[in-house]
Amino acid sequence: MNNTISPEFIRRIPKTDLHVHLDGSLRIPTLIELAQEAGVELPANDEAGLKKAVFKESYASLPEYLQGFAYTCAVLQTAPNLERVAYELGQDNIEEGVRYVEVRFAPQLHTRDDFPIADVVAAVAKGMDRAKAEHNASDAVQTGEDIPFEYGIIICALRSFNEHMSDYYRRILGIMSYAKKKDVFAAASLEIARAAVAMAQRDGLPVVAFDLAGEEAGYPADDHHEAFGYAHKHFLRKTVHAGEAYGPESIFQAITDCHANRIGHGTFLFAEDMINNPAIEDPAMYTRLLAEYIASQRIAIEVNLTSNLQTTPSIKSVADHPIKQMLEHNLSVSICTDNRLVSSTTVSREFEILVKELPVTPQQFRNLVISGFKGSFYPGSYNDKRRYVRQVINRYETLERELLR
Repeated sequence: MNNTISPEFIRRIPKTDLHVHLDGSLRIPTLIELAQEAGVELPANDEAGLKKAVFKESYASLPEYLQGFAYTCAVLQTAPNLERVAYELGQDNIEEGVRYVEVRFAPQLHTRDDFPIADVVAAVAKGMDRAKAEHNASDAVQTGEDIPFEYGIIICALRSFNEHMSDYYRRILGIMSYAKKKDVFAAASLEIARAAVAMAQRDGLPVVAFDLAGEEAGYPADDHHEAFGYAHKHFLRKTVHAGEAYGPESIFQAITDCHANRIGHGTFLFAEDMINNPAIEDPAMYTRLLAEYIASQRIAIEVNLTSNLQTTPSIKSVADHPIKQMLEHNLSVSICTDNRLVSSTTVSREFEILVKELPVTPQQFRNLVISGFKGSFYPGSYNDKRRYVRQVINRYETLERELLR
């Protein structure tokens, strides 16, 4: 580890998590308890057994990585359960020094006729609000020794789905049974984009952005251009899972067709060998120009180191991860967890791995931390965000003087 950046310093500085899935970030004891109450059968009924069977240190493939979501989503079908899990996620972030988080999830996976989408999102907001209120009422925050905790909610559309994933999707597939599957997926995305805008601008919920998640190969982002166009025209920020399992063209689509303000993962941004379009005559130039465009437009990349190591066989260590190239290109990068439970990680752990495996200078480290706050979709006004970022910088510099030599 860089001997100037200690674990204590990492833990105490204010941090962000801009890419964390609610249904991938439960506490295992909570999952076990909620499963017993809901009659959901788990592969094991103790923490050690679940870590061995489902939530592992390493995974053989992305499908294996995703298996745990069937159990977590199954217990998140009521308002009290969603509120509790959101509250605990807020607590866990606050405990390790995260002061701004954007929790994302697909409310379509939790809604029913008697539990509409806005109520699903309101339950998550209620839990996060509770954690926020407790922290912000503390003496440390009130005296200015610590900074307030803030959060936003990101609503996810899915690139593809099937009737077994939720009643919501079963109904859509039934109604549009004569349509092409890609048209059904696009229609569902447009509807959830409309809901996201309404929740943010009419219902007063802290929805800060619209996202597209799911398998990239075979399900291009441009199929969902109408949904993202709607979000864009209504001033809702956009982030897209892209370049996680596909090449630079997927990232290009996210930016051009979906107006992405941020990119989730972006792992294969520099993988010119993954370019498939024969019209691109010079893949090396295409990749270089794409990286330069992303850098100049300050399109932030949400990097998830542990998650990428677990799901991408070609990345065997942090040294193999493109974050090194991202830093060399001066991209706006934020360090995120993706899934605290499924990846068995925290924001602090992600930073510790980074400084242990890569020669990150104190200035680069500082930039990474501050980039998370600057690249956030902060729910207040731009002036409010500037004041908040200034608080973060002041706190960081105080700890820097106190803890770094």
